[in-house]
Amino acid sequence: MWPSVDASGSFTHNRISGNYFLPLPPGTPLGYNWYQAGFDASWELDVFGGVRRNVQAANADIAAAEFNRRDVLVTLLAELARNYFEARSAQQRLVIIHKNLEAQKSLVSLTTQRYHAGVTSELDVQQATALLANTEAEVPSLETALDNAIHRIGVLLAQPPGALTDELREAGPIPSPPPQVPVGLPSDLLQRRPDIQRAEEQLVAATARIGVAKADLFPHFSLTGDAGLQSVSASSWFDPSSRFWTVGPTVTWKIFDAGRIRANIRVQNAREEQALAGYEQTVLTAFEDTENALGSYAREQVRYRSLQDSVTAQRAALKLAQDLYRNGLVDFLNVLQSERDVYQAEDALVQSQATVSENLIALYKALGGGW
Repeated sequence: MWPSVDASGSFTHNRISGNYFLPLPPGTPLGYNWYQAGFDASWELDVFGGVRRNVQAANADIAAAEFNRRDVLVTLLAELARNYFEARSAQQRLVIIHKNLEAQKSLVSLTTQRYHAGVTSELDVQQATALLANTEAEVPSLETALDNAIHRIGVLLAQPPGALTDELREAGPIPSPPPQVPVGLPSDLLQRRPDIQRAEEQLVAATARIGVAKADLFPHFSLTGDAGLQSVSASSWFDPSSRFWTVGPTVTWKIFDAGRIRANIRVQNAREEQALAGYEQTVLTAFEDTENALGSYAREQVRYRSLQDSVTAQRAALKLAQDLYRNGLVDFLNVLQSERDVYQAEDALVQSQATVSENLIALYKALGGGW
């Protein structure tokens, strides 16, 4: 929007040809010095708005790049939190496994004692041993999942994979979600999600470039000028007679370019339609993500409460089955099945707790973060 001004200065030593145009009189000096310094200025007058539209498009490009950075940041934070919850979930599942291993080892010891006392058969011992082995077989896979999550957290924080192993290796609880999530109105997404804002700025830039292309249909007006000092001698360089200047308007108008300008206008119109379609698709995807995240978050909370009731009932059933088995009132198969049910219910409860938190992360990402 502003004029451009350049400063320059030069010194040259020159020699002209003695036969350049007309033969020069003998003794005419052919060498001379040339001193010059001055300013060149030009200013395109934005009569038809081409420059203003170009500036508008450039500002929109900058805004789109900033919103893209925010979108990447939201994704990074969501991935970091998700891997943290996965690490804590694996740790809690390992705690449950080790607790069940202790109970199952006691069950193996109990059945072995009853077998040696002749109260029960060897089948009970083998079934209890098989249950213990099956539970132990799940430990390596959970430890692998824990290591992978910790390594991923390190990489997301721009650190070596094992940098946080000592800090995160000790088991910790799965963080509880907040009691309320400020979802707000669906229309708030248009102002909160950075990908929507990025698509909007891209549409603004594409629209502005139509104006830039259309401005080429009209003449361009410019003011140009230069001023300075010129002299063949350094002693007279600053004399008033050494000053020079030129100033005047310039008009340029593309009369014939074989349809290039109008073709470019059609190109920019097509790009604007593409940006509009992308914006509409981004908005629809945002609403879809939000609806899915809200539904998943609410339903998983209901499932989590049901699993809590299931764990309480399964633990009571196991204690009752163990008491009846010690008194010889039920078959060992009831104890075995109760052990499996308790472990599966506790494991499902921990996974559901982690899923609630992960669904909250998905909701955070769907709402554009920031809350």
